[in-house]
Amino acid sequence: MLEAASEVFAERGFHGATVEDICERAGFTRGAFYSNFSSKDDLVVELSQRHSEALVDRIRRASKREHAGADEVLRDVFAALADDSRSKERWLVLTTEFTLHAIRDPEARRAWAAQQRRVRDELVTVVDEAVARQGLTLPIPTELFVRAAISLAQGSMTQRLVEPRSLTVGELERTVLPILLGVAD
Repeated sequence: MLEAASEVFAERGFHGATVEDICERAGFTRGAFYSNFSSKDDLVVELSQRHSEALVDRIRRASKREHAGADEVLRDVFAALADDSRSKERWLVLTTEFTLHAIRDPEARRAWAAQQRRVRDELVTVVDEAVARQGLTLPIPTELFVRAAISLAQGSMTQRLVEPRSLTVGELERTVLPILLGVAD
């Protein structure tokens, strides 16, 4: 069901996709949908949870590279954060649409804010572990660094989608995040 939902959302957008479209694509009944999710909102939150688990795992693996210097580890972490793929582009479009929906819908906003907090908390843990392993000290609170990193990655991808040749993949992240970490050349 989740894979089918991702495909339908990518094709039709959050509001354009119906529960019927998702069920048809997945080969499930509406009853099967509603036995797992109370709404499309819940489905997007579940997709976000899975997406964020994969992101955190990529960043954690990159940050644990054996026998690497801080600059190499940071480069690998930034590459994991800036991962540029068609699926990530579709994900950005869906989450942007869902964020606009959540801004207007108080119940969706509460669920989306809780999910965003979970992602940030996981990333704060990963960053704290990586910084400690490398013997670094962040010049700003870790949560603020994580918010900035997320904003840079999302903003950079948004700019590349609107103006495809405006930035290279990871350019903003590689330029700005080292400054925020206090390790810029």
